[in-house]
Amino acid sequence: MVSTEQTKDPVAEQIRSVLDGRWADARQRLRADETFPAAVPGRELGLEEHRAATLEAVRALAGTDLANGALPLAQGGTGDLGASVTGLEMLGHGDLSVLIKAGVQFGLFGGAIANLGTQPHHEQYLRPMADLTLPGCFAMTETGHGSDVQSILTTATHDPETDELVVHSPSPAARKDYIGGAARDGRLAAVFAQLVVAGENHGVHCVLVPIRDDAGQAMPGVTISDCGPKMGLRGVDNGRLMFDHVRVPRANLLNKYGDIDDDGHYSSPIESVNRRFFTMLGTLVRGRVTVGAGAGAAARSALTLAVRYGLARTQFSYPDGEHEVVILDYLGHQRKLLPRLARSYGLALAQNALVEKMAAIDAGEVTSEDAQRELEARAAGIKAITTEHATDTIQACREACGGAGYMTANRFTDLKADTDVFTTFEGDNTVLLQLTGKGMLTNHAADFNELDTRGAILFGARQVTTSVIERTIGGSLIQRLISGAPGRDGDDALNDRGGQLAFFEDRESHLLETLATRLRTADEADSFATFNGAQDHLLEAARARIDRVTLEAFVTAIDEAPQGPGRDLLEKVCDLFVLSTVETNRAWFLEHGRLSSRQSKGVVSRVNELCAELRPEARTLVDAFGIPDAWLTTEMMADLATF
Repeated sequence: MVSTEQTKDPVAEQIRSVLDGRWADARQRLRADETFPAAVPGRELGLEEHRAATLEAVRALAGTDLANGALPLAQGGTGDLGASVTGLEMLGHGDLSVLIKAGVQFGLFGGAIANLGTQPHHEQYLRPMADLTLPGCFAMTETGHGSDVQSILTTATHDPETDELVVHSPSPAARKDYIGGAARDGRLAAVFAQLVVAGENHGVHCVLVPIRDDAGQAMPGVTISDCGPKMGLRGVDNGRLMFDHVRVPRANLLNKYGDIDDDGHYSSPIESVNRRFFTMLGTLVRGRVTVGAGAGAAARSALTLAVRYGLARTQFSYPDGEHEVVILDYLGHQRKLLPRLARSYGLALAQNALVEKMAAIDAGEVTSEDAQRELEARAAGIKAITTEHATDTIQACREACGGAGYMTANRFTDLKADTDVFTTFEGDNTVLLQLTGKGMLTNHAADFNELDTRGAILFGARQVTTSVIERTIGGSLIQRLISGAPGRDGDDALNDRGGQLAFFEDRESHLLETLATRLRTADEADSFATFNGAQDHLLEAARARIDRVTLEAFVTAIDEAPQGPGRDLLEKVCDLFVLSTVETNRAWFLEHGRLSSRQSKGVVSRVNELCAELRPEARTLVDAFGIPDAWLTTEMMADLATF
C-alpha cells in the first residue's frame, strides 16, 4: 500500500525551498496557521450562508502578511507587497471564494487606493480597508465594455457650484457588472469613470463612491442588484451597480495622476490622455498577478491529488497475474500528468520572478518606466498562460481520477467551476496575450502609450528589423549558457541547457520578425484589417515569449539552488518541460526547418523516457509543493488509505 500521508522527504524539502522563493517565510506561516481557509469539498450552503462564511474567513485574514503587506509602514503595515501577493497565492490551495474576495478587498480595492490615491486617501481609507471595517469593491467592468476599459460610459462630472463630482450611468450599457462585493458586503466602491471637468473629458479616472450606509442600505441614487448564482465562486457576492447623478466630494477623486484644484481646473503630470490611462492601469497590475498565482496554486493542488491517487490506485494485472498495475505505471497516465507537472513547476518559478520584479518596483528599488511596461507585458502573458494551464490541468487530473474525480467530495468539481472564470477576469486571456505582443513589438517604449493597442502594434512593426531578445530573468547566466551551446541544428541541441534556451529564443525571434514583416507590408489604409489578419500570428508570438520567459526562470532557479539530489531532480523536470513544450509545437518546428522528421520523432521518444525516469519521483515532486494534508482532505484520499 502507498501511504497517502505527506512525508518529510529530504529531497522534496530541498525542492520546496526553491519553489517557495523569496517569501518562503510567508508561505510557512500560512501552512502552520490552523485557521487557514481550507476548501470544504461538497459544501452544501445556501447562497447567503456561503457568502457570510466567506466574509468571515476574509475578516480572519486581517493582520496576516497578505493584509499587512498591502499597507505602507505609515498606516501600520509592512509595505511588503511580495508577501501580500504570496499569501493570496497560497489561498489558491484553499477555498477559492476566499481567495477572490480577499483579492478584491486587499488587492483591487486596496490597490486602487494605494496606487491611484495620494496621502490623504491613504490615511483615511487604507487601515479600515485592511482590517475590513470598510469592505469595498472595484467597479471597472461595465455591461457594454469589459476588455475595452478606455471606452467605459460611466461619467464623473465636476460641478463647480458645489465642488462635487456627479457620478452617473447614462445608459444600461454603463451598468457596472460582475462586481465582487457589490451584491452584499461592499460599502465603498472604487468606480472607474470618464472624468469631465469644465465640459472637457479627461479620460478614465477612479472615484470613491459610497454605495451603502452603515445599516447596509443602498445610498441615494445607487441601484444595486445581485448577479445571483454562478458557475463557481459561490461565496463571492458579485453584483451590479447603477448611478443616478450620485454626488461625492471632489476629494473622493483618486488624484495621483489627475487632480482638480480649488478653482475647478484640471491638471495631470501626464499630458496625454492615452498615456495617462495606460499608466494608471499599469499600477493596478497586482490583481492580474494574483489571479495567475491563484490559478497556478489550484493546478498544483489538482496535480497533487491526481498523482497521489495514481500511485495508490491499481487496475488490471501484470502478466504474472499476481499483482495489479499501479495506474501511474502506465505510460498514458504518466503522459497525462507528468508534462503538466513539469509545466506547473516552470510557471510557479516564473510567477516567483514576476512577483519579485513587481515588489522591487513597488518599493522604489526599480524606477524606470521601461521596467514598469515590461512588468505589465510579462504579467499579462503569465496570467493568460497560467490560467489556461490551470483549466487544462484540472480537467486532465479529474479524468485521471476516473469516477472518483467526478465526485463533489473530491474537490475537482469545485476546482473546475471556481477557476474557470480565471481565464476571463482581470483581463480576457486573448486580450492579455495581445498586450504581451504589443510589448514585444514596441520594446516597452513609453512613447507608444500615446497609441491604443492596435496603433502601437502597427507602429511598432515598422520599427522592427531584427528582433533583440530582452532577457528579464538571469541575463548573464542565460547568455553564458547559450554562448556555450551546440548549434541550433545540432542533434544534441535539445539535450543541452544552452541549446534549449537558444531553441526557445529562436522561435520567439522568428515569430516576432515575421510578424513585423507581415504587418509592415500590409495595407496601412485599413489598420483594423491589417491587425485582425495577423492576430493569430501575434498571439503565437506572445505564447513563445512566455515559454521562453518560463524556461529562463526555471534555469535561473536551478542555478541558484544548492548542489544535491533536489537540484538534480529539478534539472530533469526542466528537461521534461522543454521537450514536452517542443513536442506540443512540433508542427511549427518542422514547418520552419528547426527539426528534421527524425529529430521530431526523437523528441517524442525523449518525452516518453523522461516520463519513465520521473515516475519513481512523482510523489517527491508533488510533496515538494508543500501543500499540507489538512488542505487536501477529500473522500478519495481517505478511501485510498484503506486499500
